Amino acid sequence: MNTRYRCPNCKTNRTRFNIVEQVVSAVKLNPDTGEIVERYDTMEQAGPFHAHYNGPDRRIQCASCGLIEDEKTFAKYGEQ
Repeated sequence: MNTRYRCPNCKTNRTRFNIVEQVVSAVKLNPDTGEIVERYDTMEQAGPFHAHYNGPDRRIQCASCGLIEDEKTFAKYGEQ
């Protein structure tokens, strides 16, 4: 991972960031209690009405101002 970042919000931070690794868990909840009724190991088990997660695997947080965005946003500003 040799990507230069710069915060698009505070525009000065180029060194201090938090890398947030996102882990997706497909679940079915009890609508009354919010408890997990079932966990799905694969999306095929979840069935046709369960949408696949298509968001980023990683997000970046500026450790100066707290902005959290997609990694591409920070990398694009880091090129400048």
